[in-house]
Amino acid sequence: MCGRYVAAQDPAALAVEFDAVVGSEDHLAPDYNVAPTKQVHLVVDRDLEGERTRALEVARWGLIPSWAKDPGIGSRLINARAETVATKPAFRGAFAKRRCLVPADGYYEWYTPTQAGAPLGRAGKPLKQPFYIHRKDGASLAMAGLYEWWRDDSAVAGDESAWRLTCTIITTEAADGIRRIHDRMPMVIDRSRWGSWLDPDVGPEQASSLLSPSSELKLVAYPVSTRVNSVLNNGPELLTPLEAAEDAIEAGE
Repeated sequence: MCGRYVAAQDPAALAVEFDAVVGSEDHLAPDYNVAPTKQVHLVVDRDLEGERTRALEVARWGLIPSWAKDPGIGSRLINARAETVATKPAFRGAFAKRRCLVPADGYYEWYTPTQAGAPLGRAGKPLKQPFYIHRKDGASLAMAGLYEWWRDDSAVAGDESAWRLTCTIITTEAADGIRRIHDRMPMVIDRSRWGSWLDPDVGPEQASSLLSPSSELKLVAYPVSTRVNSVLNNGPELLTPLEAAEDAIEAGE
């Protein structure tokens, strides 16, 4: 799954990397511990002044389907599985026409040691070790996502604040190497497929064919401090590798 990630780039830099305009007036600060329900950047295709434009927008992480009565459902819909995203009622509408990219510097995943002598937590179970996983070339991860607009029906007519833009991140089976840490990872879309993935005129059948492992993805993973476990901790120091350099993992070679 993908439950925490890093988004520390300036919006202007993201706009250049993704060939997009900055469509939102919200400016998010660098975040080294992005957690569900936070505001995040996403890249979408939208109509601006009658023209199809790629834009960098801001949404809340945790998708609320348009038909939902309770917005609290969003906290349970932070991820969608690539294998079922086209058919699950919570996601199939967005998958058909509201696909996006969620930029990330990298993401965190937790590994549970199984060897004898592993340190134990308060419950007597082995402590989970967080790893930071990122592209070897330093480029952003273009994580496949979906977005939805949800309106609070209790709001008065014309109240623009009643609308919420929310999103989810699609996951897939982990690549070789990364699978040693966790069996799932974010689905990353190749740059050559960005246009088709974002195009709302591309139907769900063709979009499903785009959900395949990236051919250009080379990942590096290394262990980091358990300080990342708390969402109260946030800063570049969370990316500092532990001294055990031999624990670094590379995937996609």
